[in-house]
Amino acid sequence: MLKKIAVMTSGGDSPGMNAAIRALVRVAMHEGVETWGIYDGYSGMVEDRMVKLDSRAVGDIIQRGGTILGTARCEEFRTPEGRAKGLENMRRRGIEGLVVIGGDGSLTGATLLVKEGFPVVGLPGTIDNDIWGTDYTIGFDTTVNTVVDAINKLRDTASAHGRVIVIEAMGRHSGWIAMTAGLAGGAEQILVPEMAVSIEDTIAKLKQSRASGKKYSIIVVAEGVGNTAELGKRIEEETGLETRVSILGHIQRGGSPSVFDRILASTLAERAVMALLSGISGVMFGSRNGAVVSIDMEDAISHKKTLDTSLFRLANLLAQ
Repeated sequence: MLKKIAVMTSGGDSPGMNAAIRALVRVAMHEGVETWGIYDGYSGMVEDRMVKLDSRAVGDIIQRGGTILGTARCEEFRTPEGRAKGLENMRRRGIEGLVVIGGDGSLTGATLLVKEGFPVVGLPGTIDNDIWGTDYTIGFDTTVNTVVDAINKLRDTASAHGRVIVIEAMGRHSGWIAMTAGLAGGAEQILVPEMAVSIEDTIAKLKQSRASGKKYSIIVVAEGVGNTAELGKRIEEETGLETRVSILGHIQRGGSPSVFDRILASTLAERAVMALLSGISGVMFGSRNGAVVSIDMEDAISHKKTLDTSLFRLANLLAQ
């Protein structure tokens, strides 16, 4: 049985990472296992920046967004020499297993360590909800609620002035945030990178909505669709409707994690610890149909998670 494990957060921060760290440390302590935290992801591993964590070290963090361990990119880790250095730093401390919390890039790094013979288990921590094999990633629910809150506020001013409001949500390659928040926020149109976007069709729908008696419109756009400011400008020029653009930016990453994200993070972290202690490696734990499931990490990073098109169709149906 392992006696020392480590945990790191990597890639973009997401609400719920701290809840996962907290649960992981306390479950490990209950099992008589020591936990080390690695600062700034793979960068801290290579640079030997690690700290022993106990129950008090992870107190008062379940409600905090971001990550107490920090996160950073590390080009050196991409090299065999960099990975060897990171592994040596962990082994010198007696660390025998690792939990990596992050998105597809972070999990890709984790698979490289597994191939080096080091036990690693992954947790999907990303606001984009774009990890294959899990219905939800840690941080997605909080982010979507943040976007919906923004939609609610912007709807008030759109209604007051009879404007078109174009709201840009995060998602360079994934439209999950825009689609889910747009549906929940009652947007008239949702534009995502996975589906062909016709500006002419968007403009035609706006004209039709105004002709049918709608006084204002909300359009939610994933950032990967293109230049949102230019979209707003073209809408105003071609429809004659007063248009405003709101780019939400990094406000979507921060804030106290939702109840759902806290429970998801805690549940997955507990399974990750028990898996490592049972000799399991090379898997990611996620959620599917309300149950915790294990997914081969190679499968998770090699498959592309697709949008739920039934939700997209429902959003279009309801936006009449």
